[in-house]
Amino acid sequence: QVQLVESGGGLVQPGGSLRLSCAASGRIFSINDMGWYRQAPGKERELVANISSGGSANYADSMKGRFTISRDNAKNTVYLQMNSLKPEDTAVYYCNADLTRIVGGVVYEKDYWGQGTQVTVSS
Repeated sequence: QVQLVESGGGLVQPGGSLRLSCAASGRIFSINDMGWYRQAPGKERELVANISSGGSANYADSMKGRFTISRDNAKNTVYLQMNSLKPEDTAVYYCNADLTRIVGGVVYEKDYWGQGTQVTVSS
């Protein structure tokens, strides 16, 4: 089975920084896009950033200039560096990966999700 495991969340004061990591494991043929989403209580899950296998990144407008997404393909890992954090950034952050598997000669492509990591920005 494929598993995505996030780490790096926690409590930080406004203006502080955190670095999230997400590692994919399992029988994976290739990983295409990877990304980060977040969901605050009572709100819809929203895109934070995503990155292609070639390293092209996209960001939601509110994160531009503060967050940086990167990936290490050799480690099947995606990162999110978060700077200048604000209370409104408080949410559960979820890792997402679009990947391809080959099982019994059959090709499968689908999205996978991690369990999420809590980020709380508060003084």
